[in-house]
Amino acid sequence: MKLTLTPAMQLLLCSIFIFSTTAQCPIDSLHDFMKRGFYTIMGAQFFSSLADNALFVAAVELIRTSGGDEWQRAALVPMFALFYVVLAPFVGAFADSRPKGQVMFVSNAIKVVGCLMMLFGTHPLLSYAIVGLGAAAYSPAKYGILTELLPASQLVKANGWIEGLTIASIILGVLIGGQLVGPHVAEYLLSFDFPFLETGIDTPPEAAILLLIVFYALAAWFNTRIPNTGVAMRALPANLWALIPDFWDCNTRLWKDRLGQISLATTTLFWGVSGNLRYIVLAWSAVALGYTTTQASSLVGVVAVGTAVGAVVASVRMKLHQATLVMPLGIGMGLLVVAMNFIDNVWVAAPFLIMLGALGGFLVVPMNALLQHRGHNLMGAGRSIAVQNFNEQACILFLGGMYSFSTGMGLSAFGAITAFGLVVAGFMWLIKRWHERNMRDHTEELKQLIDVAKNDQMHG
Repeated sequence: MKLTLTPAMQLLLCSIFIFSTTAQCPIDSLHDFMKRGFYTIMGAQFFSSLADNALFVAAVELIRTSGGDEWQRAALVPMFALFYVVLAPFVGAFADSRPKGQVMFVSNAIKVVGCLMMLFGTHPLLSYAIVGLGAAAYSPAKYGILTELLPASQLVKANGWIEGLTIASIILGVLIGGQLVGPHVAEYLLSFDFPFLETGIDTPPEAAILLLIVFYALAAWFNTRIPNTGVAMRALPANLWALIPDFWDCNTRLWKDRLGQISLATTTLFWGVSGNLRYIVLAWSAVALGYTTTQASSLVGVVAVGTAVGAVVASVRMKLHQATLVMPLGIGMGLLVVAMNFIDNVWVAAPFLIMLGALGGFLVVPMNALLQHRGHNLMGAGRSIAVQNFNEQACILFLGGMYSFSTGMGLSAFGAITAFGLVVAGFMWLIKRWHERNMRDHTEELKQLIDVAKNDQMHG
């Protein structure tokens, strides 16, 4: 009788061989895909992302308990995106100039600095921006290393695993963050007393932030175990300002590419809205369901459950050259966001949010993989991810800034949800029409690009 293992069982079995230099995973086909170092990348990503999401909940509660206005809580999202945009010309080149594991280690250290600033009295918005600085440097290395380790045919599958694990960390992160600032766990954490040492940790959010530093340290340890991929490094220029025209050239090339422009437009819009929905769901659940921060964080996790399911299904069912077929799901996702306004019962909200998340997960995984593939072929992994981050985070910054401003002017969560949903649906329809025009007017060029996506030997 033939034994069939589920992907989760395969991953568990092969994970035994993460740190082995001689033993080989007995599942040959999976071992070919899961090259040495991929598991370590997954571990580092899991703990770093978990801490990021738990820290967001803790920062929201820190501002709330310290008497900050709601617009300040909403502003956490664009402040996190700030350095993604400001340093976009530099972080991609930095990631390409040295081993990716080293870049990820430095990035997690910067996140720890941001946490310490928050604990020692710096305003949470400024401190959270420093954490965003670490994340901005981390992202090109995290995604760029996938294109160095794997061929084009396995990028969708790799992104499925990475995004699925990231979503799992989001689920646990927001749940852990919500519990850490809740009355039961916070009381336990604050009960610790160190003799002859005054920590100054007196509130639940502060205790949560101190504990989250441990998660960043664990992620940094995983970073030290990531092997060198052997890909030639691209030295930084002596004049760093020379990177700005180089970055804009990369940005222009990706926007002019007939497949790159569609995948970049789709992921930019998706993450721009999704990044802000993380806070909007918290605000909506407080108004529509009367939830506290701890209770509302569980609903953010519910959306992430659906996204994880969609991401994993997409990684199994979709091929790289089929990525553009998922665009109608973006239109449906936008309309579902608007429909949130009519929900006032948690038993309806939970499955609805799972479905919403599943559409997003199925949409973004193949589009993200296609964007990485085109960027890797056009300019190199680190630079292409930096261009992607710039566009996506600029969208988050713009939409988040507009939402924060509108909140300060009295816009309700219901109004924000309606606006966001219509933006997603409307712009996804325009992007779909854009791709249809490309197929009609540039048929041969698109055929060649799709042939490249089908052929591993032509991947970079």
